[in-house]
Amino acid sequence: MPTILKIGPYRFFFYAGDRDEPPHIHVERDQNTAKFWLDPPRLQNSGGFTRTEINKVFKIVVENQKDFLENWHDYFGY
Repeated sequence: MPTILKIGPYRFFFYAGDRDEPPHIHVERDQNTAKFWLDPPRLQNSGGFTRTEINKVFKIVVENQKDFLENWHDYFGY
């Protein structure tokens, strides 16, 4: 599972087995996790994050959407 970005306590990554899903990014901090679709950016699911923290992470996803999509396409070859 390649890590694409680390910002503060957040790690943004995807799993090698995610190929059959639309482009997305996972984020974790401690035991909290979330998954965001990338095109367009939107929350798919979350576990443990507060609404305030999800909003903060969502802003990071939006700011880095282009890089996340490029990494997705480079890794999966499409």
